Amino acid sequence: MASLRQKGFEGNIVLVGDEAWLPYQRPPLSKKFLAGELAAERLYFKPPDFYAAPNIDVRLETRITAVDRGQQFVVTAAGERIAYDTLVLATGSRVRRVGVPGSDIEGIHYLRSIDDVSRIRSNLDAARNVVIVGAGYIGLEVAAVIRELGHGVSVVEMADRVMSRVVSPVVSDFFRAEHEAHGVRFLLSTALEAFEGDTRVEAVRTSGGHALPADLVVAGVGIVPNTELAASAGLEVDNGIVVDAHCRTADDDIFAVGDCTSHPNDIYGRRIRLESVHNALEQAKTAAANICGEDVEYSQVPWFWSDQYDLKLQIAGLSAGYDEVVVRGEPERRSFSCLYLRDGVLIACDAVNAPRDFVQSKDLIAARRRIAAERLADSGVALKDLG
Repeated sequence: MASLRQKGFEGNIVLVGDEAWLPYQRPPLSKKFLAGELAAERLYFKPPDFYAAPNIDVRLETRITAVDRGQQFVVTAAGERIAYDTLVLATGSRVRRVGVPGSDIEGIHYLRSIDDVSRIRSNLDAARNVVIVGAGYIGLEVAAVIRELGHGVSVVEMADRVMSRVVSPVVSDFFRAEHEAHGVRFLLSTALEAFEGDTRVEAVRTSGGHALPADLVVAGVGIVPNTELAASAGLEVDNGIVVDAHCRTADDDIFAVGDCTSHPNDIYGRRIRLESVHNALEQAKTAAANICGEDVEYSQVPWFWSDQYDLKLQIAGLSAGYDEVVVRGEPERRSFSCLYLRDGVLIACDAVNAPRDFVQSKDLIAARRRIAAERLADSGVALKDLG
């Protein structure tokens, strides 16, 4: 919406969302907002008066149930038809829910929205023992906040290390040690079997015969792209709504952006679906530019970040498929980077309290530089000087 106006679009814009809140940032939900350091209104991308401008119609707590591509209108759950010339699907994603026995009793929470966090916080004061299911970004960020608030925290994870999908064992081991130093207990290589309690969770039963006392559970076991609306409209879906480099679907009048999309990336030579703020914002800018008649393609180095205690993990690129890891700096000093190579080419960087490496690695990744491991490991030479 903001990008359309910046590009000079003066037509009518209808914004439809199924939450009660104006568009807001989600990353702080598992960090400062959960910790009680931010009010909900401070999460907004734009202040409320931005949406009061002429030719903007905001429909909150409204769900779109169908798209009629032939007649070019969408249908709300209440049966209202809203016509469009151009439609942008920014349907995002939803949490993946656990399906073990007892998963419907009180005290089991997920974290995806402002309302989710408000429910967690309202139940947190009375909770002595908190169990986190899943040791990904969200699980560990929640564990850090809740531990700093003084509650006992146990983390249950099926994999044999934390953040196993996205970082190397070096980074996993570092973060596990940091959490354990703060008093977090880990049960790795451990499957969830059931939640126990009559009307409210009292324990979490896992493989190996463990029964963890639990007054509150937060499950963070991944997200699922919201592609059902696109699929029902006959648009191609393959681990996301399939779009081209212009963020356009197979229908010239429908664009899609954000977590819900599968898009081409020239740097990695394949289609990817990204769960990141950077991707959502940049795809939105790309779609807006093309709607306004420009010819703009989107292909950038993905990046992500995670705040845990006083540690900032910044990730540039995608490390999947790496065959060599170079450690730059010293983990013992709590400032280092892991650089990932495939066939000698730099494909990703995990920077822990090392913002310079994070920033400078992006250009090397985009250029697909082939750099000797010993040169990357020399922290006395800036990465920008290796290009």
